[in-house]
Amino acid sequence: MIVLQAEQLAKTYNKRVIFEDLSFSHSNGILGIAGYNGSGKSTLLKCLAGLARPSNGTITWKEHDNELQKDEIRPRIGYAAPYINLYAELTALENLEFIADLNTGNTLHPELDELLEFVQMSEFKQQLFKQLSTGQQQRIKLAAALLRNPDILFLDEPGSNLDDKGHELVKSIAFQQKEEDKLVIIASNDPAEIDLCDQVIRLNS
Repeated sequence: MIVLQAEQLAKTYNKRVIFEDLSFSHSNGILGIAGYNGSGKSTLLKCLAGLARPSNGTITWKEHDNELQKDEIRPRIGYAAPYINLYAELTALENLEFIADLNTGNTLHPELDELLEFVQMSEFKQQLFKQLSTGQQQRIKLAAALLRNPDILFLDEPGSNLDDKGHELVKSIAFQQKEEDKLVIIASNDPAEIDLCDQVIRLNS
């Protein structure tokens, strides 16, 4: 089991304090990061995922009491966020194939059809990404985050632009990962998404 430990985390931009003195640990189920827009949810998520550096403090990942290095953690992460875009001129399927090729080095990916069906996008797989609705694009981003079968799944505002079925999909993804003893970390200001979480960090900035 992977354990996350954060100690005295702080992040500042141009002398503005985004968050400070954050210490917590997480080892089981779904961790929520809650707060209003601008409170630093996405920034904290990026720091935990290694996409940004905290100004102070430490982030440690352990497995069986052994500390994991960044290059050991990176391939075990899935990440979906509104600010991470896919290639507009590729189809939904081609985007997933491209990411899968990078991850595995293989060119055949029969599992993608099952993944597209899971995110309810099978009938749109040959459509250009730029031609999809924002909700459909979000479903493909979620699929991309699941491609590696990640041990740690980061979801930033996962329900953005999704309809009721899409919100049920987010819930299904989170609970499925939890049942498989994987870590899920959700940053959101949606009370329904925060209610999915077993532990919640609340930012007040």
